[in-house]
Amino acid sequence: MKNYYVYILASKKNGTLYIGVTIDLIKRIYEHKQDILDGFTKRYNVHYLVYYEIYQDVEEAILREKHMKKWNRKWKIRCIEEMNPEWKDLYNEII
Repeated sequence: MKNYYVYILASKKNGTLYIGVTIDLIKRIYEHKQDILDGFTKRYNVHYLVYYEIYQDVEEAILREKHMKKWNRKWKIRCIEEMNPEWKDLYNEII
């Protein structure tokens, strides 16, 4: 069974946030960290994985990502701090 991931990246604690969805979390975060793809995360140096969720249903993951993107900043920060109060880069824990 495949897993799908909804994730939040940050530029620093309480910094710029980015929300995405992927089927390969390790590869996708590596791409963000290495600035392989042009876009928001490269432009604003948003490279730290601070939050993620795992889903088995791609449609559910995409719906969750869309909902999270509509949240206000306070809700996003609360979500991060419930899972990761120190805003650690979780990338090293998943590789």
